[in-house]
Amino acid sequence: MRNLDPERAKWIRVRIGILSGIMALGLGGLVSGAYRVQVEDGAQWKETAENQRMRRLHVEPKRGTIHDRNGSPLAVTVEVPSLSVDVAEMIRGVEGQEAQASVLKDASIRLATALTLDLNETYAKLLTKKRFIWLKRRISGDEAQAIRDMSDPKKNPHPVRGLNLEGEGHRYYPSRELLGPVLGFVAPDGLGKDGLELYLDEELKGRIQDVRGLRDRTGRLIFSEGKTDSDALAGHDVTLTIDGGIQHVVEQELDAAQRTYETKGASLVVVDPNTGEILALASTPGYNPNDYGASEVDARRDRVVTDRFEPGSVMKVFTLATALSAGVLKPTEPIFCEHGTFQLGNVTIHDTHLNDWLTPTQVLAKSSNIGALKIALRLGEPQLYAGFRKFGFGETTGLPLPGEATGVLRPKGRPWFEVETANASFGQGISVTTVQLAMALSAIANGGRLYEPILVKKMQDARGNIIRDGVPKARRDVISAQVAHTITEMLTAVVEDGGTGVEAAVPGFRVAGKTATAQKADPATGKYSEDKYTASFIGFVPADKPRLVIAVVLDEPMIGRYGGDLAGPVFRRVAEASLRYLGVTPNSTAPRLSQVTRENDPADATLALLKPQAVAAMPAPPSVFGPPAANAVKVPDAAGLAARDAVRQVTAAGLVPEIDGTGRLVRQWPLPGTRVPKGSAVRLVFEPAS
Repeated sequence: MRNLDPERAKWIRVRIGILSGIMALGLGGLVSGAYRVQVEDGAQWKETAENQRMRRLHVEPKRGTIHDRNGSPLAVTVEVPSLSVDVAEMIRGVEGQEAQASVLKDASIRLATALTLDLNETYAKLLTKKRFIWLKRRISGDEAQAIRDMSDPKKNPHPVRGLNLEGEGHRYYPSRELLGPVLGFVAPDGLGKDGLELYLDEELKGRIQDVRGLRDRTGRLIFSEGKTDSDALAGHDVTLTIDGGIQHVVEQELDAAQRTYETKGASLVVVDPNTGEILALASTPGYNPNDYGASEVDARRDRVVTDRFEPGSVMKVFTLATALSAGVLKPTEPIFCEHGTFQLGNVTIHDTHLNDWLTPTQVLAKSSNIGALKIALRLGEPQLYAGFRKFGFGETTGLPLPGEATGVLRPKGRPWFEVETANASFGQGISVTTVQLAMALSAIANGGRLYEPILVKKMQDARGNIIRDGVPKARRDVISAQVAHTITEMLTAVVEDGGTGVEAAVPGFRVAGKTATAQKADPATGKYSEDKYTASFIGFVPADKPRLVIAVVLDEPMIGRYGGDLAGPVFRRVAEASLRYLGVTPNSTAPRLSQVTRENDPADATLALLKPQAVAAMPAPPSVFGPPAANAVKVPDAAGLAARDAVRQVTAAGLVPEIDGTGRLVRQWPLPGTRVPKGSAVRLVFEPAS
């Protein structure tokens, strides 16, 4: 600068000063901006940055497991893969709308083929170009492997990017149809639907938590913070009082009864009368919760708690118990039953059997409507109604299942008229549920105490802590132990020789029970139907030290109608198998049962024929020489009839049909007109019409 012209040197100094000033101002502005961004506005920019690089996820805990009382799993949650797509990653680096559309179209074709999806719907989802899209949830193992191969550059020269397989909980029911209507199912959104899955949804599903995590440029989660112990979030495990072994027997027998008698539906409850624990709870038709979408809504209904029906003659048990408890009836007092016909106002009431004088025990054994109504009228409407309410009718039992019906005792706001009181005494004009009948009879079996039904034995969290324990809880004392013992002795006569429930007798055990055959009301006419019935049987065994109370209800059987003939054998088979399963050995037999045989039971024969391997070879013709047996009947000619009509005709003759094939009857053995002992088997061979 010394060799430069002074004026020029001066100008250079000025320019350097100006430039230095500008740089100083720029540096000052930069420092000031950095201070403002990092210090003054630091919190705001930090949140913005974290929102860009952090991802908020909903962590769904594992749903609790449902077990039976023996620890066998009935409903479990397993992890299955689901496919999500990051479309932004799929088209990263691809320039131009047409090029991107081509990539998405190719990916749509490959994904739709691998996952059996609709091509147009798949392409429409990808066109949204979102960072996260559920493409298909809960895919199979083969589909998951196909996706891995599709996105692996080592196996595929043109891999599809942006595909993410994520594990999701899927509800699985290992026993398939077992306990289906009771368990319910879980929808894809993870919420329980129907049954216990719905009623206990809050306890089973656990607590959902938000987790924040760092993600890379492709959107994949590579680090998470705030991790919580999974056991603290997991749903509670539930142990039921249901015994899987007894439940299996019950469902088999109920399903066989429905097919044999062609019922509209059926329900059955098995209760431990000493605790109120439900050992089995079944209704048919049922369904498989693993494939609930393929079932009808009617099949998913738990008929045990939702269906109301007129109980019929089983209510005579509670009518007599109330009368004995009130002291208006003596156990041996004779009652005049009007030789089977009684006029009450303008209503004529009939008995199936024509009787004159009957004791209360015989009123139950012969199921006399007239005897029951006379007892009820002596008792009076207020006391009869109060007695029914004490047994739990007209109110829910408290079973932890959705949709439990209360039943109907009388019109709201007014008492029964005299005819209504009479009808109620033998189970007409009122409605109950199967579980109400089972719990009410349990009060008689255990000596007079009405318990709340227990379905959940215990509930515990993932760490094993007991959250809820199902302990026996008595609602109230209904009758005295002495009255309960008297009613028990009366009920044993029902299943002894001469009673209406002889088919329910269990060899080696005293059984106390009651049959019912109730006409159903026809909504169209407002009158009782001539061909629609509810057949039922309720009972407990052993009568002296009850272990099981069993209530069987068959709705609208097409073949047969009487509760003793249809529901009685179901009771017997369930009781026999359950007692054997529980290790209860026979120790006594009612004296009058010694001559009662269980051979040629119509229900047993038909049940055996439901199994293909049970079809036997054509039997040899019975001997027709010599005088026919005293109880011999003639084999009817059912040629050309459909299965239902042929079975009905053979059954009406007092014979046991053995069914082979479907369609029209082409052969029968023994031949028509042959005289054979009553109760003999007749094989019916059907073939489809050509």
